[in-house]
Amino acid sequence: MRVLGVDPGVARTGVAVVAGEPGSLRLVHAACIETDSARSDAARLAHLLTQLGAYIRAHRPEAAAVEQLFFASNRRSAIRVGQARGVVLCALARAGLSIAEYTPLQVKEAVTGWGAAGKPQVARMAMALLGVGNIPGPDDAADACAVAVCHHHRARLTRATGGRGPGARTSPRLAEAIAAAAGSPRLGRRVAGRVQSAP
Repeated sequence: MRVLGVDPGVARTGVAVVAGEPGSLRLVHAACIETDSARSDAARLAHLLTQLGAYIRAHRPEAAAVEQLFFASNRRSAIRVGQARGVVLCALARAGLSIAEYTPLQVKEAVTGWGAAGKPQVARMAMALLGVGNIPGPDDAADACAVAVCHHHRARLTRATGGRGPGARTSPRLAEAIAAAAGSPRLGRRVAGRVQSAP
């Protein structure tokens, strides 16, 4: 499966296409779409829409994953990222791609097994999982790789559990096996612990 990961932003939007299956993932391409700060917001968003559409046509992903908006204390920054996300979702929908959205916590857990991991750790683990020594471009490109890797792992986990939601009961042994298949034994131990303590 070829997955397009997107880390949205008005100034820079990270994009990456990751192919294969967990355990044999391959980085097809990673880049950063940048906009000119001297132009109006409308012109910058239009540029993002055009460039992302061209990127999709060039690399032909089968599915897309987008990082969800994380509301920080800077309200203006959050609004601008929200505008970029809207443009990204529009471009993906126009291309007919299935779209998954993940929180930063979900991305970090899927890639590193730890939801509080910092950007450098996420980038290092993404490179290790993709078998590359470097991801070209700004941090946004590495973040997009992590989003794509997250989708690969979570899609496999969903298939392994038969599409059951988070409230489904799973035996501790099965939880370990599922997480191991997804490349995160540490996550499996936490899942198993929660299931064991369930009434």
